[in-house]
Amino acid sequence: MESLLQPIYNFLYAPLPLKAVGIVVGLWLLISHGFALFKPGIVKPWLEKFPRNDNLGVILVIIGFAWALVIWSCMDLGEFFKIERPVQMIIIAMCVGVIIYVKEFIAVRSLGFLMILAAAPILDAAFLKDPQTRLLLVAFAYALAIKGMFWVGMPYLMRDQIKWVLAESKRYTIGAAAGAVYGAIILVCALAFGW
Repeated sequence: MESLLQPIYNFLYAPLPLKAVGIVVGLWLLISHGFALFKPGIVKPWLEKFPRNDNLGVILVIIGFAWALVIWSCMDLGEFFKIERPVQMIIIAMCVGVIIYVKEFIAVRSLGFLMILAAAPILDAAFLKDPQTRLLLVAFAYALAIKGMFWVGMPYLMRDQIKWVLAESKRYTIGAAAGAVYGAIILVCALAFGW
C-alpha cells in the first residue's frame, strides 16, 4: 500500500515551494471570499445548511481519513513499524464508524479535521524562510488549525458563528471582504517578494 500512497505523501509533505503555497492559498482566499462577496444569494443559504449537510460531511470524512491513512502509511514509524497494518485497518474502521455513528454535525467535524491536516504542509513550506511576509501564511495556518480543533470538539460553534455572521448583512460583507483582502495580500507578497 505504501508504494501506491507514497507519491501523494511526497506531494503533501516534501518541502513545498513557499511561493507556490502562497499563490494557492492567496488565490483560494481571494476567489472563495470574492465569490461570497458578490454572490450572497448563493452563498448565504449554502452556509446556513452546511453544518447539517450529511452528504457533504460523508465526502469530507472520507477525504480526511484517506489523508490520515496516507500519513500513517508513508511516514517513518521507526520501531513502531510492526503495528503499521493494524493501525491502517483501525483508520479504515474508524472512517466507516464515523460515517455510520457520528451523524451530529458530521460536515463541521470533518471540515475541522481537514483544516488541522491542511495546516502542516503550509507551515512546512514557510518554516525558516525569508522574507518576513511569510508570516501571513503562518498566521493563516495556525488560525486553520485552532479553528479546526474547536469545530471538531464543539461543532455547534460553527453553526452559531454562521448564524452570527448572517444575522446582519454588514457582518457578512465585512467578513467576505476581509477574507478576499487577506488572500490578495498573500498573493501579492508571494508574487512580489518571490517567496
